[in-house]
Amino acid sequence: MKSYNFILIVLFITISLLPAALAGQDSRDLQYFRSPDKLGINTFETTKQNTIEFDGVRVRIGGANTLQFQALDHENAGPYRTGTDEDGNPVMGNIFNIGPNFNLATSNLDFDVQLHNGLRMHLRTYLSSRHHSQPYVKGGYMQVDRLDFIQEGFASDIMDKLTIKFGHMQINYGDAHFRRSDNGQTIFNPFVGNLIMDAFTTEVGGEVFFQNNGFLAMIGMTNGKLNQSVRLAAPGQPETRVSLVGKLGYDSQINDDLRVRLTGSFYHTGQSNRTYLYAGDRAGARYYNILTNNPSEFRTPRFDPGFTNELTAIMINSFVKYHGLEFFGTYEVATGKAAAEPDTRTFTQIGAELLYRFGNQENLYFGGRYNLVTGDTAAGESVDIDRINIGGGWFLTNNVLTKVEYVTQSYSGFRTGTLFDGAKFSGLMLEAVISV
Repeated sequence: MKSYNFILIVLFITISLLPAALAGQDSRDLQYFRSPDKLGINTFETTKQNTIEFDGVRVRIGGANTLQFQALDHENAGPYRTGTDEDGNPVMGNIFNIGPNFNLATSNLDFDVQLHNGLRMHLRTYLSSRHHSQPYVKGGYMQVDRLDFIQEGFASDIMDKLTIKFGHMQINYGDAHFRRSDNGQTIFNPFVGNLIMDAFTTEVGGEVFFQNNGFLAMIGMTNGKLNQSVRLAAPGQPETRVSLVGKLGYDSQINDDLRVRLTGSFYHTGQSNRTYLYAGDRAGARYYNILTNNPSEFRTPRFDPGFTNELTAIMINSFVKYHGLEFFGTYEVATGKAAAEPDTRTFTQIGAELLYRFGNQENLYFGGRYNLVTGDTAAGESVDIDRINIGGGWFLTNNVLTKVEYVTQSYSGFRTGTLFDGAKFSGLMLEAVISV
């Protein structure tokens, strides 16, 4: 680790341990804020409920750290000879041998600042991630829940129902991203891995979110780019156009025992040099070195359908919690193509999680997830990828979680001689999380 990385980590720890009394207030309480610990479980968009009075600028310094022990085995239809197969296609299906060991610990540093009544800033930096050994900024945004910075009480009737966000931020497409692991922040995910087609990207844009009596609606617009620049498209390549994202739904605590949520979301980009919805997470997949012969590969075993020019995706999510029993479902259809493809292709994803939370303040849970992806690749393959997760967790405190999981994933329909021909992996994962 470079010396400046070490200095950053030491600085983070030192600042985090400074007494809040230095500011004369509990600076960890912010308005319209999702708690980064167990209290934030099953929180989706922040609500319009607020019990925190603004009495000056507050800076909340937090972060998260995750350490994994991985004991997975993988295989495919190989071993293969190098060169080409009988049809002249390149053979690339040899994979590395792997064994049980600890993975790189991943860490986040968060700054959340209450700037004014109903005006908040968020900034997340990845201190350590699978893809980058050096710290780098994931993104940040401004969240506006009141317009008192213009004039006290300005448009209060409207802002009782609206939230405005803008910045270089994670887009609000679907509900699965509220339960996914985000580098070191893995406390919201009851399992280790994210969905196989992991919808996540950070783009510059803004969104307006409406909520009233359980009904919710959101419309947003981004520039469709992960890496920002004013660079023009290369000759022969299309310039990036605006991307649209939206959501409609209903979320209600029916009674003390039952909560129900149902949402539908869309993401659309009409033309782009590259779409990042399924390839935007630079932190990498949560299962390491699976089914790869490239030491720099960090996305596998997630799957990117390869829609590099245009993409329309729709995700429907359901969430039901009755006492300790919890169900979260995902149905997603993504259609698009690469620049050289004459016709569009479609991939479908299904995800279903069933959990039971129990114990003192539901500090224990166990359950399972089934995830299936089907579709047609650019190579003309009709493929299926399915995964089963079975596991559980124990919250030692609101800030500390330990997980254990058995995972198995298999591939079918991929061309002979490729990495995923007859591929599968399975085994045990242990994960320890601290989030403050």
